[in-house]
Amino acid sequence: MGEALYGCVEAGGTKFVLGVASGPDRVIATKRIPTTTPAETLGRMRDWFAEHTIAAFGIGSFGPVILDRADPAWGHIADTPKPGWSGADMAGALSGFAAPVGFDTDVNAAAIGEARWGSGQGAASLVYLTVGTGIGGGAAIGGRPVHGARHPEMGHVRVSRHPDDAGLAGICPFHGDCAEGLANGPSIIARHGASLSELPADHPAHMIEAHYLAQLVQNVVAVLSPQVVVMGGGVMATPGLIDRVRGEYARLAAGYFASPADLIRAPGLGDRSGLLGALALAMAAERG
Repeated sequence: MGEALYGCVEAGGTKFVLGVASGPDRVIATKRIPTTTPAETLGRMRDWFAEHTIAAFGIGSFGPVILDRADPAWGHIADTPKPGWSGADMAGALSGFAAPVGFDTDVNAAAIGEARWGSGQGAASLVYLTVGTGIGGGAAIGGRPVHGARHPEMGHVRVSRHPDDAGLAGICPFHGDCAEGLANGPSIIARHGASLSELPADHPAHMIEAHYLAQLVQNVVAVLSPQVVVMGGGVMATPGLIDRVRGEYARLAAGYFASPADLIRAPGLGDRSGLLGALALAMAAERG
């Protein structure tokens, strides 16, 4: 018998990244498909996995999602701003394979992946923050994801406005000027007319962004006291941004929190944090 193969799904609002892997260093095949309608996207996902014999699946999905196994809607997306996707049955889309399915948020999956194989190896507690089209956060304590009444929504915490943003309306459709509404990728474009990576390195937008993200980190540290905070996503790929966030966090924290010097880290798994996190979910589902 060969090694067991696991189906991995990083389900994003823009694209799905699919993978078949037998381990974190053995990703055999990957495929990207655009996120269109649930019927089309989930159908293409099923068709691709049908070419393989899968032992278990793991799905890390955009949300919000239903994670309570006792809820009949477990495995579904809840009310989401993504048009047409509220109520989509993500886990049920793979039920025809007769293989167990692990299901969680995309950021919780990334947190698990980074804790197990990435920048958080050896740490008992880790938070993964993604900064891109949206802002989200997941937490792994002892390698297990944190759930509650639903799941963490770290991107929607309140932050203090930068002095240069006193009259700016945030773009979050639910809360206006939460962290996501002031610091996600679309808010940067709305404010400055370009993405952060397209602006000159000395443009004030870089420090404004660091101001908001450092507050987000401070809020997370105040509540969860993680040993590691991994920051990923498209906006965080901007050269120099993570160093600006580190500096601004140190200034705001004022030495109060028990934070290691290397608290804020880049993803050790690069752009595969979510995909390999889905692999960890699949392996856990197989174990039961």
